[in-house]
Amino acid sequence: MISDGCERLRELSAAPLPTVFDQVCGSPRGLTEAEAADRLHRFGPNSQTPARDDGFMTGVRTCLRSPFLALLAGLCLVFVLVGDRKAAVTVAVMIALAVALRLWQRTRSMRAIRGVRELVTATATVRRRADEDAPSVARDIPVAALVPGDVVVLGPGDVVAADLRIASATDLVIDQSAMTGESLPVYKDATATQRRARGLVAVVDSVNLCLSGTTVVAGAATGIVVATGSRTYCGALARHAVDPRSESSFDHGVRAVSWTLIRFMLVLVPIVFAVNGLVSGAWGQAAMFAVAVAVGLTPEMLPVIVTSNLARGAVLLARERVVIRRLNAIQDLGAMDVLCIDKTGTLTEDRVVYAHSVDVTGHVDDTASELAYLAMHFQDGPHSRLDQAIAQWADEEQMPVIAEAAYTGVAEIAPEQSRRKQTVVVSRLHGEHMLLCKGDPDEVLPCCTRARVGDEVVGFHDELKSEARDLICAYRKRGMQVMAVAAKSRAAHSGRYHKTDENGLVLVGFVGFVDPVRDSASCAVTSLSQHGVRVKILTGDDGHVAQQVATQVGVTSDRVLRGKQIDKLADSRLQALAMQTAVFAELTPGHKARIVAALRDAGCAVGFLGDGVNDVAALRIADASIAPDTATGAAKQAADLILLDKDLAVIARAVIEGRRTLANTMKYIKITASSNFGNVLSVMAASMLLPFLPMLPSQLMMQNLLYDIAQLALPWDRVDPQYLRHPRRWQSSGMVPFMLIFGALSSVFDLATFAVLWWACGGSDSPSVFQTGWFIEGLLTQLAVVLALRSRALPWRGPRPAPVVVLGAVAVGVAGVLLPFSPLAEPLQMTAPPLGYLLWLAVVTSAYVAAAYAMKRWYQRWYLRRRVTNRCPRESCW
Repeated sequence: MISDGCERLRELSAAPLPTVFDQVCGSPRGLTEAEAADRLHRFGPNSQTPARDDGFMTGVRTCLRSPFLALLAGLCLVFVLVGDRKAAVTVAVMIALAVALRLWQRTRSMRAIRGVRELVTATATVRRRADEDAPSVARDIPVAALVPGDVVVLGPGDVVAADLRIASATDLVIDQSAMTGESLPVYKDATATQRRARGLVAVVDSVNLCLSGTTVVAGAATGIVVATGSRTYCGALARHAVDPRSESSFDHGVRAVSWTLIRFMLVLVPIVFAVNGLVSGAWGQAAMFAVAVAVGLTPEMLPVIVTSNLARGAVLLARERVVIRRLNAIQDLGAMDVLCIDKTGTLTEDRVVYAHSVDVTGHVDDTASELAYLAMHFQDGPHSRLDQAIAQWADEEQMPVIAEAAYTGVAEIAPEQSRRKQTVVVSRLHGEHMLLCKGDPDEVLPCCTRARVGDEVVGFHDELKSEARDLICAYRKRGMQVMAVAAKSRAAHSGRYHKTDENGLVLVGFVGFVDPVRDSASCAVTSLSQHGVRVKILTGDDGHVAQQVATQVGVTSDRVLRGKQIDKLADSRLQALAMQTAVFAELTPGHKARIVAALRDAGCAVGFLGDGVNDVAALRIADASIAPDTATGAAKQAADLILLDKDLAVIARAVIEGRRTLANTMKYIKITASSNFGNVLSVMAASMLLPFLPMLPSQLMMQNLLYDIAQLALPWDRVDPQYLRHPRRWQSSGMVPFMLIFGALSSVFDLATFAVLWWACGGSDSPSVFQTGWFIEGLLTQLAVVLALRSRALPWRGPRPAPVVVLGAVAVGVAGVLLPFSPLAEPLQMTAPPLGYLLWLAVVTSAYVAAAYAMKRWYQRWYLRRRVTNRCPRESCW
C-alpha cells in the first residue's frame, strides 16, 4: 500500500503540471463548490490518522482483555454451576469493579487528550469558485474539507494538510522533520527534477512535492492537492498507529503469572476432591470442598488490586504532566531496560543559538558574524533559523542601529535553488558597493579567491583551503552548524546584479551555531543509567552531530551505526550490534522499527520516544511507547504515554513510578498466593483428620474479601530504594518456591491452631466454634504476614509501611475478630469462640510473624545462591 502510493507520487512529481491537473481532474482556477462537495462525499474527510472507535463498548472490550479477569470469570461460572449464588455475585462484583476502574482511568486519559487536541483548530487556504463562470476566491476551510484537485495557497507557518504538487513557489522552505527526522528545513520549488529514471529517489526528497504533516518555514507557494486522508504518504505511515500492537513485557508477565496460578488449581483441586471423597465417602461434599479450595487459591481481588496500583500510578504521573493512554504501560516502564530516543527536542532544545565566529585559521573574530548580520538585515527573502540566531545576537550588540545608520541596501542576488547561499549588495561609501555572501561553506568557498587572515587579505591557496575545510569538519564533528561569510567591494553601478557577480570573493570567516543540550538531559541520562536503563539515540540527523550530543549528555558514543550500514545487516547481526551500540544516525522509519524489534528479540524491554509520523512503526513495536504533546496526531495515536512536557527527566521519574507500582502489585500477588496455598494445605490436612469442613465456603469467601479490602491500601505503600534501581518485570519464576516455602510455614501454624481448637476450645464438639476460630486466626495471620514480607529488609532498617497500610490491616483485623459477635454471625454460621482463645491468637500471630522474618532471611540467601548459580532473573517480590 505504501509503495503504491509512493510510486504514484513519484509519477506526479515527474509529470508536467497540465498532466497533474488532468490526473486529479482539477483546474488552476480551483474547484467549484459543487465539485468539492461531491469529492468530499466520494473520498471522505481529510483525516490523516484513521479514526478509531473510542466509544464506551470499545473501552469495555479493551478493559476485559486480562488473564486475571478470565480466571475469575471461570471461577464465577463454577459457582453458578454448583448453585452458590452469593459467591457468584461476589466474584462478578469484583470483575465489574476492576473493569470500572480501568474504564474510568481510560476515559480520563481520552478526555485529556481530546482537550489538548481541541485547543487548535486547523484550516487551509484554498481557491474555490461558486460555479464554472465565477472567479476563484481564496478562502479558509477546515483541513478536513480538503479534496483532491483543490488548489491550496501556502504561507509561512502553515501546516501542509494534504499531499501537494507545487504549481508555483517563491523562496519556499519546508520543515520535513516529522517525516524524516532531519532537523534542517529543505528548499522546494515547482521544478520537476525527479524523473522516472530516478524512481528510487525517496518521495520526501522530491523538490516539487509538499507532503502532508510538513510545515512551511518561509516563503509562499501554490499547490495542487493530489492525495488526502489515508491516501497521503503521511496517512499510509499513520495506518500503523491503529495496527494491533505487539505483546509487551507486561502482557508476557501477566500471562505467565496467570498460568502459574491456574496450574496450581488444576493440580490441587482434583487431589483435594479425590482425597476428601475417599476419606468421607460423601462425594457431593467433596465437590463443594474442591470448590472451596479453588476459591482459596484464587486471589479474587487481584484485578482490582492491579488496577488500583496502576490507577494510582497514573494519577501520580498526571502530576508530572504525563497522560496515560494504556494503563498497563506504567508497569512496562518499570520493566524497561532500554530507552530509545530522538536527539532533536529531547536531548536538545530544538533551536539554533549563535556560538561565535572565527577567521579562516580558527581564531575568534567577530567580523564574520557582523557581516552575516548585515547581509541578513538587508535581505528581502525569507530568513533561516541561522539568520534568526544571528539577529538575536546582534540585538544584544546594538547592531541594528549601526546597520540602519551606516549602510543602505542596494540589491539582492536571487538565491540558489538549494537555498544554501544568499548574497546581498549594500552601500556605505558613495560610489562603492559591497557584496555580502553567506551560506553553506560547500557553496561559498568555491566562489572565493582570497581570504582574510588577521588584518590582511591573502590568496586563498590550496594549503589555506585545506585548513579551512579541516576547520569546518571539526566544527561539524562537534555537532555545530557552520555558516561561511564572504565579501567583495566594487565600484557602484546602477545595473542589476547577477549570480555571475558572485566570484572573486574574499572569505572573511565562519559563524558557528549550536542546538543547546537541555539542562536536564545529562542528569536524566545519569538517573536512568543509575536505575538500570540504557539510553540509545535513534535519529535521522548527521552522525557527527548525534555523536557530539551523545557525548555531552553522557551516552556512550564510541560507535555510531548509520542507516546505510543497517541496510547491509541481517537481523541476527543487527541484533548483536544493537545491543552494543548506543548511537544510531541517518535513519529512516524502517531503520528505527528494525532496531526496536532487534532489541526486543534480544530480550530487552524497550521504550521508544518519538514525535513524527516516521516514528509510528517503532512506537507500535516498543513495549512502552512515548510521544510528546507536540508530536503528530499519528504518533500520539500510536503512543501509550503522552508527555505534556518534552523533558527526559519526566521519563526518568515515570520509570521509578512504574517500578513502585509493580513492587506493590507483586507484594499482593506473591504474599496472597502463598497464604492461599497455605490455606489449601491446611484444608487438605483437615480433610484427612477432621469429620467436618474446617471452614465453610461462605466463610472462606468472607475471609478472602476482608483480607483483600485491607490490601486495597497497598498501592500507597513505600518501596525499598534498592528495588527501584533495577528494571523489574512480571515474573513467575520466583512464585513457585515462594508459595511453597511460605505457604508451608503458614500451614504449620494453622495445624497448631487446629490442635488448640480441637482439644482446648471445644472444637471437637462444635464444628461452628472450630470453623470460626480458624477463620479469625487465618485472617489475622494473613494480615500480619503482609507487614512482615512487604519489604526485603527488617522493619527497623527498611522503609516503614505506609500508615494507611497499617491502618487498613488493623481495621480489618478488628472487624474480623468482632464478626462472630455481630448480626452477621448467624448468616455465616459462626459461633463466638471462648475469650481465652484470644490469648492464643496473640501468641500464634506473634510467633508466625517472627518465623516469617526468620524464613525471609533464609529465603533471600537461598534464592540469591540459586539465582547466581542458575543465572535466574532478579527476584521481583523484593
